[in-house]
Amino acid sequence: MSEPTILVTGASGLLGNAVRVLLESGGRKVLPIDRTSGAVDGREVTVCDLGDVHRLHALAVENRIVGIVHCGAHSGPMVARDNPNSMVQVNIVGTANVLEIARIHGSRLVFCSSTSAYGNTPDGPVQEDVPMAPTSVYGASKVASELLVSAYAGQYGVDGVSLRLSWVYGPRRTTDCVIRTMIVDALAGLPTRLPFGRDFHRQFIHVEDAARALVMALDKPDLPRRTYNVTGGSYLTLAEIADVVRSVFPGADIELGPGADPVDDIQRRFDISAVERDLGYRPAISLEQGISTYSDWLRAGTASA
Repeated sequence: MSEPTILVTGASGLLGNAVRVLLESGGRKVLPIDRTSGAVDGREVTVCDLGDVHRLHALAVENRIVGIVHCGAHSGPMVARDNPNSMVQVNIVGTANVLEIARIHGSRLVFCSSTSAYGNTPDGPVQEDVPMAPTSVYGASKVASELLVSAYAGQYGVDGVSLRLSWVYGPRRTTDCVIRTMIVDALAGLPTRLPFGRDFHRQFIHVEDAARALVMALDKPDLPRRTYNVTGGSYLTLAEIADVVRSVFPGADIELGPGADPVDDIQRRFDISAVERDLGYRPAISLEQGISTYSDWLRAGTASA
């Protein structure tokens, strides 16, 4: 019998790669897949589009899949804004196809959802049972996928759970990230100018904390909930985040205008007591630590370029 294997989707991406690294560092066998070919940090990634359910099934037959961490998706409301149907196909249909693999092969599935599923929130602390009211197709795709996870659990007994992650930052992020913009500008001696954000709150989570929470959800024998909020523990305005960047780069020239990010929701502090209680998760990387180590990583990449 083949070795028990964890399927990680979106393994060429920020979060999927971090999950793969964490699992393999613990001695686990991982099948990393992504729709893009090639290797990440020297590790080969198997090419598989989540829209190809037959290819997914063939890979599952070839490997003894005992768990799935589903990170493969368009990664935020700023992605595919001119092609909303792509968001539906990749995020919703892709999740349905992965759920079929979990159903047929009896695998636990951990789904990477997002706090964007909430849309604008009431005053915090915001708990998991607050009604979902997404304001973007991205957020709606996460709500739809969460409901599919819950329905597959109820109707077919699929062991699935959804983690609503806040904004993930850290090494290897390629899509829009205000923290990366501030750091890259500071490294280059350039000013950062944003027409919004001075009084706008955003809750970040370092990629390593997010990956750790996903693996904890994969490994916990019994989970009393189907959904969990997961953040890095901070609740700061972008102006306050800029101050953290300045603590690492004292000469950083950052100016922010008033108001909210036009492509983001206005969200209050999320309550993470459920994930702390049920999974034992605690944020391990403070924003100060995360920005410092991310700066080192970006600096090293700039030096070697």
